[in-house]
Amino acid sequence: MDKRLTLWILVGMILGIIVGYAVHIGVAPDSTAFENLTKTFKLLSDIFLNLIKLLVAPLILSTIVVGIAHMGDSSALGRIGFRAITWFILASFISIGLGLLMVNIFQPGIGVPLGAAAEAAASVGEVKKLDVFEFILSIFPKNAFEAMATNNILQILVFSLFAGVALSALGEKGAPLVRAADALAEMMLQITHYVMRYAPVAVFGALAKVVATSGLAILGSYLELLAEFYMSLVILWVLLLSIGWIFLRNRIWTLIRYIREPLLIAFSTASSEAALPKLFEQLDRFGVPRRISGFMLPLGYSFNLDGSMMYMSFATIFIAQAYGIDLPIMTQILILLTLMISSKGVAAVPRASLVVITGTLAMFGLPVEGVALILAIDQFLDMGRTATNVVGNAVATSVITKWEGMLEVEEPEFVEPPHAPAHTAAAGKRGLDLAEDMVSDTRSTKS
Repeated sequence: MDKRLTLWILVGMILGIIVGYAVHIGVAPDSTAFENLTKTFKLLSDIFLNLIKLLVAPLILSTIVVGIAHMGDSSALGRIGFRAITWFILASFISIGLGLLMVNIFQPGIGVPLGAAAEAAASVGEVKKLDVFEFILSIFPKNAFEAMATNNILQILVFSLFAGVALSALGEKGAPLVRAADALAEMMLQITHYVMRYAPVAVFGALAKVVATSGLAILGSYLELLAEFYMSLVILWVLLLSIGWIFLRNRIWTLIRYIREPLLIAFSTASSEAALPKLFEQLDRFGVPRRISGFMLPLGYSFNLDGSMMYMSFATIFIAQAYGIDLPIMTQILILLTLMISSKGVAAVPRASLVVITGTLAMFGLPVEGVALILAIDQFLDMGRTATNVVGNAVATSVITKWEGMLEVEEPEFVEPPHAPAHTAAAGKRGLDLAEDMVSDTRSTKS
């Protein structure tokens, strides 16, 4: 199933580019037919994204609650949290620092035609200056149901931590709720299997829409920026995977193989949320206990956006270069620190990176309208940075698990027996270590 899904996603990407380009050159952009076609393409991808968003909140809530309740030792939770935050901070400095280094080496903004940049501010929306106190307050939910309804990952994480620790303290009294959360996690993973079968159609729609609207010519005019940004991302991938190899050794190659589907989904839809349920499943197969991934991934989606942070530093200095503004190294370091703080907790905000860049430009007196220079190709840049976020969080979760001595032997390739129903096969393939007794019973039954 996994290999077939990967193939169909690739087919969806190729067909999306071909059909989108055919619409771009064959249908008048101001016609009703063009409007209906682009709306149809967008609908195909929006259905998938809505279904994925349906899964995110209950999946995060259930996995964290069950994970903490089964962890038992609160000191282990604190130790994992400390190691995770340490990793995220180091990865953030590497990502933003590499972005600053590469944009200063390549200087892609030099000589860029400014054009009608003044129209950009309306496209990005309201510019808010950095308010650290407001950000800290926004982490703590005033209503758990509101946090779930808005898919606020940070607030769901905080509520889930309290709920998991409380259920662990209740012991037997809390056991029914722990079992219910465990069943909820299983149910959401089963729904994920159903939703993922629609992924190739969503990938087709997402790429067809952007190519039909912008065409391929937009890539040519920004080819230098795209090439240099993606080259920088490749270097970041090499750094992250090399650090991962120090801890995981040759299993890093297995991790790369397992996360190829979440990567393709993240790249083609430019949505980290879209890849989250599949990433959970693939890390299960790799040997990461759900009590670790259920804690690490939601935390990483708020604090470990490696690709987005590189992009923000790259884009901010690019705009300064385009306007001929020479920023001293100390100012660039201050920009780096500002981006470090302001980029946290904005994963669920649409076009979050553009909003953060705009706020940073305003704070340092740089031309806010410069975002127009990257707005046209932001979708293509977003695809690369979103895939990088997935790589960064997969490596971080696997390394912390190995560091804790909890990385299990990877699951063998599952071969579905001819007589077994599909849902039975999927359940046998996943198996959460949080329900060890159930897993062992299932294995003994199979043997």
